[in-house]
Amino acid sequence: MPMDARDIESLIRESFPNAKISVQGDDGRHFAAEVIDASFSGLNRVQQQRAVYAALKGRMDGAGSELHALALTTKAPD
Repeated sequence: MPMDARDIESLIRESFPNAKISVQGDDGRHFAAEVIDASFSGLNRVQQQRAVYAALKGRMDGAGSELHALALTTKAPD
């Protein structure tokens, strides 16, 4: 079942309720997201991105996954 940008934002928002989240993409499988959250302070980029991928609850796992590609940008607020 294809996902839309709102679905992805909702999943991320569950784990990062105070984040600034922007998700773009309209083909149901390829998206770009930017997540800015204070909890990323002190974490390196890999740790930040792993936290966001964990929030997607397996939607990107495996060949038959709902979400095929997510270009992800993460950072702590300035």
